[in-house]
Amino acid sequence: MTQEPDRKPARVVVADDQTVVREGIVMLLGLLPGVEVVGSAGDGDEAVRLVAELAPDVVLMDLRMPRCDGVEATRRIRREHPGTQVVILTTFGDDDSLFPALRAGARGYLTKDAGGEEIVRAVESVLSGDAGLSPSIQRRLLERLSGPEPRPAPPAEAPDGLTTRETEVLGLIAEGLTNQEIARALHVSPATVKTHINNLFAKTGLRDRAQAVRYAYAKGLVRPPTG
Repeated sequence: MTQEPDRKPARVVVADDQTVVREGIVMLLGLLPGVEVVGSAGDGDEAVRLVAELAPDVVLMDLRMPRCDGVEATRRIRREHPGTQVVILTTFGDDDSLFPALRAGARGYLTKDAGGEEIVRAVESVLSGDAGLSPSIQRRLLERLSGPEPRPAPPAEAPDGLTTRETEVLGLIAEGLTNQEIARALHVSPATVKTHINNLFAKTGLRDRAQAVRYAYAKGLVRPPTG
């Protein structure tokens, strides 16, 4: 990949809570043209502070970090420092990770199997006003856009502190879907579905799927079949 001789390197901050991963990304980018790493952060709070201090062009942002995760850090950066773009660089490519990050203002999204040149292309794309998405993420977006219409949102006041997604999973359990079928319907992994089920069981005190079905009908989260 060649860099235009009169174009300054993109000034980048790397945010990742895993020291080895963070240092590896910094080292990798240091070997490539078109990028100058000006700082690195171990969590979202530190990333926001470095953006305020250094005014980088782009932050390469991990999602799962302590204190302040990548989605919240992205939201704060885009609100407080709109001149800095954010490219997510994460292990997670599922919908529960992807769409909140994009809604928070990220212009790029890569998974950590991306090579150095792919990262640089994403950085250059977002600085040019385009989206910096890996091919696998582009396919996921197209699948989501070309798939069936999303289900209606659950009631605003979910019982027992359930999140919107946990309420949605509960409704699908009540409809008789298996974990695999729920994963396909929501475009997430079966492991993510299992995590949601464990969380909603813990919050509601439910012990099995039969109880979950009765609970969903009792709380008006699904309508009994008619006819």
